[in-house]
Amino acid sequence: MTSFYDARQYAPATERNRKFILEVLQRVLPPTGNILEIASGTGEHAVFFSTHLKPRQWFPSDPNPMLRESIAAWQKHSPSDNLHPPLNIDARESVWAVEKEGIEIAAIVNINMIHISPWSACLGLMAGAGRLLPQDGVLYLYGPYKLGEQTAPSNMAFDESLRFQNSEWGVRNLEDVVAAAEKEGLRFVEKVEMPANNLSVVFHKD
Repeated sequence: MTSFYDARQYAPATERNRKFILEVLQRVLPPTGNILEIASGTGEHAVFFSTHLKPRQWFPSDPNPMLRESIAAWQKHSPSDNLHPPLNIDARESVWAVEKEGIEIAAIVNINMIHISPWSACLGLMAGAGRLLPQDGVLYLYGPYKLGEQTAPSNMAFDESLRFQNSEWGVRNLEDVVAAAEKEGLRFVEKVEMPANNLSVVFHKD
């Protein structure tokens, strides 16, 4: 008997949020160029966005080998000529794979990473964006954030549950993320309210 192994993994939130994220990306991303996705996870976003964002070239990445396998499997299942093989990138590294390969990046997209990784990953993301992006290059973030007294109760509860799982995780204060970005020459442009108390946050490289 021939066994069939499907490496594709599934994240239920992806199907719920991808159309809303796409609407923002279509507006804020440059019309052409290479888009680097940091922490692509299962790869479901990559196959969806690459199809809808042509002629831009989409470069997914993830430090987890099992997730890179899932990205490649999704790519095989739903091929797109502008979707590239997944790169091994840990945001905390001082040199990323795209730098080693000489790939010029017009924008960086990061979805649902900052709250489920150490703060050092956020700092590494900002440092990488500061190194790679050209003038007016775009950094796009998506996820939950604390907004002082305006923070949604659901996000406060989510923060507690994350910190219970891992003391280095947690819903970040947006002002702390903006401050970390500014130190790397990234200018806060806008935040867009999204479903389920998430935000799209957009920066431009000065």
